[in-house]
Amino acid sequence: MSRKIKVEDSPRIGIKNEILQVADIVARDKGIDREEVLEAMEDAIVKTAQMKYGEGKNLTARIDRKSGEIEVFRVWNIVDQIEDEDIEISLTNALIRDSEATIGGVIEDKLPAIEFGRVAAQAARQIIIQRVQLAERNNQYEEFSERVGDIITGIVKRIDFQDIILDIGRTEGIIKRSDIIPNETFKIGDRIKVLLVSLNSDQNGPLLYLSRTHPDFLKKIFEQEVPEIYDGVIKIMGVARDPGSKAKMAVASSDTSLDPIWTCVGVKGSRVQAVVNELKGEKIDIIQWSDNPAIFIVNSLTPAEVSRIVMEESGSCVDAVVPTDQLSAAIGRRGQNVRLASKLTGWNISIVTEEQDAENRAKESARLVKLLTENLDVDEIVAHLLIGEGYNSIYDLSVVNLSSLSSIEGFDDDIASEIKQRAVLFLENKKKDIEKLCKEKGVNDDILQYKMISPELLEALVKAGIKSLDDLGSLSTDELMEIAGDFLNKKESETLIMKIREKWFENEK
Repeated sequence: MSRKIKVEDSPRIGIKNEILQVADIVARDKGIDREEVLEAMEDAIVKTAQMKYGEGKNLTARIDRKSGEIEVFRVWNIVDQIEDEDIEISLTNALIRDSEATIGGVIEDKLPAIEFGRVAAQAARQIIIQRVQLAERNNQYEEFSERVGDIITGIVKRIDFQDIILDIGRTEGIIKRSDIIPNETFKIGDRIKVLLVSLNSDQNGPLLYLSRTHPDFLKKIFEQEVPEIYDGVIKIMGVARDPGSKAKMAVASSDTSLDPIWTCVGVKGSRVQAVVNELKGEKIDIIQWSDNPAIFIVNSLTPAEVSRIVMEESGSCVDAVVPTDQLSAAIGRRGQNVRLASKLTGWNISIVTEEQDAENRAKESARLVKLLTENLDVDEIVAHLLIGEGYNSIYDLSVVNLSSLSSIEGFDDDIASEIKQRAVLFLENKKKDIEKLCKEKGVNDDILQYKMISPELLEALVKAGIKSLDDLGSLSTDELMEIAGDFLNKKESETLIMKIREKWFENEK
């Protein structure tokens, strides 16, 4: 006996409902929007239709969001003049089919239902998988883009050539060998904390780039251990690390009653020890930050005691003078202490013993005495008095206020005025001589106008055949010192050359 087939028994209706059910399941399992899944299905249907009707045709597919019914259309663009007959239709013909047709609009022809063969079904499946994976990755990218710079936790999934792949929920991250603390080892299944450094925007490889050696990793670990940092009462002003060995961290407190160093160390060192344990024994110097560069530099060289700081006019180099018995502590093992202090403060720090400093000052004083006595025709006593008051160049004397100069013990208005006039006259004559020399040698304007080059140094450079900043920047430190003579020491020579070379890189950008 045959059974009467009802509408709800129709296999066509079943297929329609199944499409919506699949879209719902995939969207739920992958954590993506249902609409994205349905759009992926529509793309797959179009690809299948093109296999039947031809690649050159402009096709589109629509799945009804309520019934699941599939419709495929051939789309014609309405144009004034036809260039491609496969996808374009004239306005005249379009108006025959639709009285409201306009240039720039479209005409759609509904096509017969598509039969999915084995090859077509496989192609459609592949398109859907790719689109779903892309949507899933985009969602993950959006999720983690707001967490860059934060600590996240992952489980070691596999180890590829010393790089570690972490399982982070529904995605993966990678820790490069260079971002793993030296001598740190992991095995599959280990749970570890990492800093999310950046995201991989393309579709190749893991989505997340992670690190345990980045300075911000130490900052974020302290933030987890010290509530006052998390609340913003204590601020971490800078971090310098030799991962796995030693780090320096500068801290400041907005609450004057709160000692930021003691707060970060914790009772019996409990807080800092928790961080040290996470960093596999990395020693940490916690330093009081100061907006006074000299004080900050002194603090940064802890545990060494610093006698005084000598800053150069260039504003990037500094000599830290220490007692002889503090030399090894200031430099540190293989220069680690001073290197980290330089990185933390942003200053190029050199360690000098008190004996070396005294010797350097004696040499500099002798040079200045010679400069003043020979060029201003003053005796050594007057030269020493001027140097003792901080007048370290003839230029300083040429622009000094006469009242300041006359206030020096043993000086009066006449002596002060005479010294200043001699300084002005010397520089005017020197300027004329240098301008004449530069003109004869064809020197470029760039070196003439460079503020870090004194007239005396310029004269020495020109006589040595240096005619431009590029010529000067190509010199080695030793070559420049040999040309400059007493006008530059080694550190000043290095600074000048590096400043000029910085311009090269800026121009390349």
